[in-house]
Amino acid sequence: MKYRKLGRSDISVSAYCLGSMTWGTQNSEAEGHAQIDAAMDAGINFIDTAEMYPTTPLSKETQGRTEEIIGTWVRDNPAKRRDTVIATKVIGEGYQAIRDGAPISKATITQAVEGSLKRLQTDYIDLYQLHWPNRGSYHFRKWHKFDPTAQDRATVKDDIAETLEALDGLVKAGKLREVGLSNESTWGTAQFLSIAEANGWPRMVSTQNEYSLLCRHFDLDFAELSHHEDLGLLAFSPLAAGILTGKYQGGAKPAGSRKSINNELGGRWTERVEAVVDLYAGVAEKHGLDLTQMALAFCAQRPFMTSVIFGATTMEQLAVALGAAEVTLSAEVLADIAAVYQAHPIPM
Repeated sequence: MKYRKLGRSDISVSAYCLGSMTWGTQNSEAEGHAQIDAAMDAGINFIDTAEMYPTTPLSKETQGRTEEIIGTWVRDNPAKRRDTVIATKVIGEGYQAIRDGAPISKATITQAVEGSLKRLQTDYIDLYQLHWPNRGSYHFRKWHKFDPTAQDRATVKDDIAETLEALDGLVKAGKLREVGLSNESTWGTAQFLSIAEANGWPRMVSTQNEYSLLCRHFDLDFAELSHHEDLGLLAFSPLAAGILTGKYQGGAKPAGSRKSINNELGGRWTERVEAVVDLYAGVAEKHGLDLTQMALAFCAQRPFMTSVIFGATTMEQLAVALGAAEVTLSAEVLADIAAVYQAHPIPM
């Protein structure tokens, strides 16, 4: 397992990160604990969660259950806490099931951190992320209707300043080690960095955005910012909600799978996507690779990647994903992937 620094911090994280958003609905507490143990045995030291998890399906009744499952593992494994990097997130404005959809503010961040610390049964959070900005996000396949013209620059910057000041207090209190973003834009990320620098507030060390063979927006402006500002990507949905395992090809819908719960997979599943997955599957077959492992290894080899977040609902799926850490894609494989990408850059 390879390890990389979180931004300019002194925290090293594994190149692969264990995602947890199925724990509490699709997976039981015991299954979540078993996944953590198996991932740790494979060299993973990084777990990602959020106060709104589990997500499949989302509900007010289960909100926070995933953090609780991680918390009971922490309680049962106190000697391992120091070497385990735990990342969680505070929701942005609009999700009614938590705090009635209130925006991120000093008050809500403080409340959210205390709730997460209690559920996680820990005194500190290694990486605390803003799940999405108060002003909304073009992520989650909303880019076709993204319109920033309604934003007021001064209001946005004041909002960022209030957020950073609140995070600064929590870092100084020892409750947070580092802070990061999620589902942000390039401009928004640049504002967080510049405002933090001007005021001596915590510097964002990462951004958690969607990235996969089927969703490569980060390759453009964000990659440039990442290179110059030492702010890496934590890629979520590197398998595009399971699409890049090939298990949904030909109309398949395995029982208990995410597609059996959310047929469109958050807007990812279309006939056009299925055809492109066939092409990537052809690349994997040509080079004797497992499609899942090829998709994960591709993400891990991107120059801006800090860690690739993957999830699993079975131990068999977890074993396949963990095997990606042993895969290095050759120049020939990358060239074939590039050819598919050039022909089909935005299939979702």
